[in-house]
Amino acid sequence: MNTNFVLLNNVEHSDLNVIQNFSNALGDGAAAVLTFPTEFENVQREYPILLRKDAQSGAFQGVAILGLQKGENLFLDSEGKSANGWAGNYVPAVVARGPFIIGFQEPEDGDTPQPMIYVDEKSPKLSRKEGAPLFLEFGGNSPYLDYISSVLRIIHQGEEFGRQMFAALDEVGVIEPVSINVDLKNGDKHQLSGYYTVSEERLNNLNGESLHALNVAGYLRGAFLMLSSLGNIENLVARKNARL
Repeated sequence: MNTNFVLLNNVEHSDLNVIQNFSNALGDGAAAVLTFPTEFENVQREYPILLRKDAQSGAFQGVAILGLQKGENLFLDSEGKSANGWAGNYVPAVVARGPFIIGFQEPEDGDTPQPMIYVDEKSPKLSRKEGAPLFLEFGGNSPYLDYISSVLRIIHQGEEFGRQMFAALDEVGVIEPVSINVDLKNGDKHQLSGYYTVSEERLNNLNGESLHALNVAGYLRGAFLMLSSLGNIENLVARKNARL
């Protein structure tokens, strides 16, 4: 998908609106999206959380599983029962952010680069005619833009915390590869492969010093939230079966 991210500003983008719906046509048809420890509390209630390795760095990343096949998002409302097209209570931050990302611009005075909001001007979610405005009539941020800022903070703060957390869990040896086999009611079989998870057995067998270090750093809670999320695989299968 072609993108063109530019710095968001209230002059060039004064009349820009964002379509708040979710659909395949609007670019939301992903079977897995990045997720971060800063939102695990909400994500684990509805979505399985697994780990995968970044193709470039090899570092572990958290992912929320939304479908069983490539390009399949089972949380897109195909029956029109939801107001915004999302059949879930919590929308993962990477999806909720829409056409926005955090970027950094070098300051002229040599200070530390500050996070800024960038918008993808090629996104199908942008409109001059419909949707939620980004700016108020006289230039202030709209409530929707304030919401987007909070979503981007979840991502920005969660990225670094996640890197540290997954590296720490890997260092004590509790991350293991996992393959999940799914049998559907029509006889079709699917496999979620290439993912990793936290081994509950290895976690329970850690010595007190390691457990204490993980707990003090805030990583132990994240590990248990990941484990508790795995029960959502059954819900994912039920969603898939309901569509057959």
